Amino acid sequence: MKIYPFSAAANKHGSAARFDELVRPHLTYLYRLAFRFCGNQEDAEDLVQDLMIKLFPRCAELEDVDRLRPWLVTSLYRMFVDGTRRKKRSPMELIDDEAAFYETIANCESTPSQDLAEDQRITQLQEAFERLSDDHRVLLTLHDIEGYRLVELEKILNVPVGTLKSRIHRARAKMRKMLEPAGLSPSLKIVE
Repeated sequence: MKIYPFSAAANKHGSAARFDELVRPHLTYLYRLAFRFCGNQEDAEDLVQDLMIKLFPRCAELEDVDRLRPWLVTSLYRMFVDGTRRKKRSPMELIDDEAAFYETIANCESTPSQDLAEDQRITQLQEAFERLSDDHRVLLTLHDIEGYRLVELEKILNVPVGTLKSRIHRARAKMRKMLEPAGLSPSLKIVE
């Protein structure tokens, strides 16, 4: 996965190597989050690359951050929100004709019918997840999938804990409602 190219001019100052050392351990994690936020590979790559381009000149500032991963997640989230707002204000809307890309790991012990049922379940869950609003999808990604606690999300998203709890509840209720016709009803609970 090519995320960010650096010029030779930037490297002669040594900042490219230091930036790479600071950020590379977090790239896969940031990409995974961006993919959940955006819903497709191209937008996720663009989001992470834009973040890297924006942060590269601020390498010295990154060195002073105590906990870099939460700081990067906050920056990624804010860039996603800014991009979403920009798209909503834009008079043109791009149409993406490519089919959604889903990776599944094949289980050697399963039968073809079990694989098909699992693929259908995953597709239904993913479709329901994608129909959520951006705010709900981001919140469920950070909280339920990535495991951030409400106290951490309060700092990352700059939203009070009470509001986060109600948003999580509404997002999960919407997911349940969308999954009921398919016979899927995940058990979701709030972890504080």
